[in-house]
Amino acid sequence: MNEIDLKGQRAIVTGGAQGIGRAVAERLLDSGASVAIWDQDQAVLGQTLEQLSARGQVAAVEADVTKLDSVASAVEETRARLGGIDILVNNAGISGPNAPTWEYPVEAWHEVLAIDLTGVFYCCRAVVPHLIAQNYGRVVNVASVAGKEGNPNAPAYSAAKAGVISLTKSLGKELAGYDIGVNCVTPAAARTRIFDQMTEQHIDYMLQKIPRGRFVEVAEVAAMIAWLASRECSFTTGGVFDLSGGRATY
Repeated sequence: MNEIDLKGQRAIVTGGAQGIGRAVAERLLDSGASVAIWDQDQAVLGQTLEQLSARGQVAAVEADVTKLDSVASAVEETRARLGGIDILVNNAGISGPNAPTWEYPVEAWHEVLAIDLTGVFYCCRAVVPHLIAQNYGRVVNVASVAGKEGNPNAPAYSAAKAGVISLTKSLGKELAGYDIGVNCVTPAAARTRIFDQMTEQHIDYMLQKIPRGRFVEVAEVAAMIAWLASRECSFTTGGVFDLSGGRATY
């Protein structure tokens, strides 16, 4: 494992209790950062906290990214427990059901957009003023190759992740005058609990689109995010970093 120096850095990882988020939290802790894991699943959050506490300073913060007041409270709790915020990793997300656009459940559309896109906006809105005040920070948003290409039978997820890419670019330009980098990653699917929300047909579709012939490992996503969250990533902002195993064409 390459060493990435995050000593003294204070990070938030949303959806950090499992899957990609947990892998990111682990990598940041191993790199010397203190980490606040945000999640709304109390049981899994407590279990993850217990398992990761030996790796460094880690705090479990209950947060619902779809509610602005919950995000604001989580920011204040994080600042109190870690002493501040330097890194925000917006990872919380769901895939939603698989159905063609004209049959897609309206309630599912709103739920996916609320978590996968509006939640990213809320977290950025609440955290960025603190980064501006200290003229330093790193924001890394977890988008998806689906946001570049648009997966059939996943209109809400594809639209939300496309929105995350554009939000990243917009915020990156707005903060370019500060030492604040805003970037996103666009991974192919990783075999996590999010697969439970998908049909086997959709999972097979995603796999056959990846030239490397396998799904991305969560540790591979975490490695990229750890570098984007570091001081070394000092020039790039508004960037989109591909982790699609060769699938993406741009």
